[in-house]
Amino acid sequence: MTIRRVVPNIESGKIDESKAFYGDFLGFNLAMDMGWIVTFAAPGNPTAQISVLRADATAPVHPDISIEVDNVDALYAQAQEQEIEIIYPLTDEPWGVRRFFIRDPTGKIINVLGHTG
Repeated sequence: MTIRRVVPNIESGKIDESKAFYGDFLGFNLAMDMGWIVTFAAPGNPTAQISVLRADATAPVHPDISIEVDNVDALYAQAQEQEIEIIYPLTDEPWGVRRFFIRDPTGKIINVLGHTG
């Protein structure tokens, strides 16, 4: 399995302020804006990212970290085999990702995803 990127997710009701802070002040590029979540990417290093979200659009909880992998199905099967707590089941989302949430040993919620298509 290959890890493609790791993105911290900050929960906030201040999306507009975050755009100014991460974009104007720190110089990140706006990589994605879905209204409920915005993702910023570092210039020259597009996998160095940070996301700010109001609340997750479909899942019942806010993920602390997103980890993109090349084979989300295999990792989901491994999580089930190892009896890792699954918070949100493997789901194909309308914005083009396949993902699931698990809880790490410290209690953080991890969004494990892969892009579809």
